[in-house]
Amino acid sequence: MASGSAPSSGADGNTVRARLDPGLIALLISFALLAAALVGALFLVRGQQQAQHWVSHTLEVEEQLSSVLSGVQQAETGQRGYLITRDPAYLEPFTSGGHGLHQELAELRALVSDSPEQSARAATLQRLVEDRLDRLTDFVEMIRRGDTAGVAAGVKSGVGLGQMRRIRTLVAEMRTHEAGLFAVRSDSAAWQAGLLTLWLAVTAIAVAVVAYFVTRSAIRRAHAAASARDAAEAAHARLLAESAQREAAEAQLRQLGKMESIGQLTGGIAHDFNNMLAIVIGSLDMAKRRIGKDPAKAAQSIDSALQGAERAAQLTSRLLAFARRQPLAPAALDANRLVAGMSELLRRTIGETIRFETVLAGGLWPAFIDAGQLENALVNLCVNARDAMPEGGRLTIETANTYLDDAYSAHHAEVTPGQYVMVSVTDTGTGMSAEVIERAFDPFFSTKEVGKGTGLGLSQVYGFVKQSGGHVKVYSELGVGTIVKLYIPRHFGEEDRRTVPAPEAELPRGGGEIVLVVEDEEQVRIMSVDALRELGYVVIHASGPVQALAMLGEHPGIDLLFTDIVMPDMTGRTLAERMREKLPHLPVLYTTGYTRNAIVHNGMLDHDVDFLAKPFSIAQLAVKVRQVLDGGK
Repeated sequence: MASGSAPSSGADGNTVRARLDPGLIALLISFALLAAALVGALFLVRGQQQAQHWVSHTLEVEEQLSSVLSGVQQAETGQRGYLITRDPAYLEPFTSGGHGLHQELAELRALVSDSPEQSARAATLQRLVEDRLDRLTDFVEMIRRGDTAGVAAGVKSGVGLGQMRRIRTLVAEMRTHEAGLFAVRSDSAAWQAGLLTLWLAVTAIAVAVVAYFVTRSAIRRAHAAASARDAAEAAHARLLAESAQREAAEAQLRQLGKMESIGQLTGGIAHDFNNMLAIVIGSLDMAKRRIGKDPAKAAQSIDSALQGAERAAQLTSRLLAFARRQPLAPAALDANRLVAGMSELLRRTIGETIRFETVLAGGLWPAFIDAGQLENALVNLCVNARDAMPEGGRLTIETANTYLDDAYSAHHAEVTPGQYVMVSVTDTGTGMSAEVIERAFDPFFSTKEVGKGTGLGLSQVYGFVKQSGGHVKVYSELGVGTIVKLYIPRHFGEEDRRTVPAPEAELPRGGGEIVLVVEDEEQVRIMSVDALRELGYVVIHASGPVQALAMLGEHPGIDLLFTDIVMPDMTGRTLAERMREKLPHLPVLYTTGYTRNAIVHNGMLDHDVDFLAKPFSIAQLAVKVRQVLDGGK
């Protein structure tokens, strides 16, 4: 338990240290101080604005008091002038002063409303002014009535003088009080300004101190960052070195895997070829011994040797198919017609214990594929399905139009999205595990007993379909069965409706046509020459392209060029082009055991090429030579 909790404690400690980081704290403090300084500055400005307001307020109050006092004096002056002169013109200042005093007093009361004492004095002042104006008005009325005695008595009584004295006294008191208020407010503003100035000074000092610590922390961080960068660069260098070592190790592993695959492939080839060579050599040796004593048994031995050689030829064909190097002659094909035509052959191949069915789609698109190789692929798949159902079962071949979209292609990188003709083979056999499916297409991999399979069937199918631009998918479940789906590219156009000629009872023979055989391998050349002469052709032969070109002048009537493709000096395709410069319509039949670029491009035979793959039998040679000479394929 203790060991389990230690990492958590370490993580908490790191979190606490991150929270108490001095640089972060200093930064927060500096922000707080700057915020406080800003608030203090705002308060200082506000205080200055308030002090200015009170200065303006005091000046306005004093000015208003002066206006009131001046208005009273103006009214009194006008009244006295009228009493002395009886001139109504003096009543104008009296009247205008009286009317203006009411407004001046209202504004005064509004200005001093912030002070209860001043408000009370303003009310008293308004009453005194109104009383004084009323008395002055009474004197004016008495003059108008001619009551001079009443006026004299009123003046002698001293009431008006007392009224003016009280007004002046009250105005002076209000001025004194307003000045006192201004002094108090000014002192308060000055105290606040001093306090804020002190606060700003302290804040500035604190910010300077914090800046010092932040600078030191930044310097330390810069040194730490430089150290961390150096450490990171060193770690990166180590990582690159480790990556290089890992890549080298992976390359070694890949090389070992390749060598293992090559070892498996070569071991399988050597095993199967040795078995076949043992049959060929042993049978020919027995035939040689029996040829004089028992010709019938010698013929049997020769047949055994031929069977061994044919099996070797099939092995090389399967290897080329797996490597996607066999020459293909694709054409538009009706897959339904091909499957229907093979049904009887397939029924005989799989036996009576297995029920055979076909499900052929209506409106099936034409496929673009080599018909002969597709037949071989279906036979291989059906044989595998038969072997997976030793107790019997059901085998179904199905066709359908299929579209493999971008989503499917995204999960299968080798697939090009598009339209395909699907041909599937389904069995109800033992099925395969995921591990077996993963290796199902490996050459010489087989789950059958020793001697019951070469391990090249599925690999041949896979290589052939991929070379044709298609796709192979296997679905299988143990105890349920297996589905192998072949996705063949759709052909946009009409399917090829030419029929394959039926095998003839006798081999087609020549009629004295001249055939030029060009082959750099002597034994193969001798065999080809003997076979063609046996078939009734006139044969001339050359060991290479240079000799063949020289013979062209001696034999201008050559009817057919039968040439190997891979030879010294030049290829068979180049030789044919050179000879056609003099004989433009010369038919050419190519042969080789392996080719890539001379007449085959992207795995497909060029459209204008006639080709016979090595090894070939006399029957295959007879049919192909006759087809080329007759201008048909």
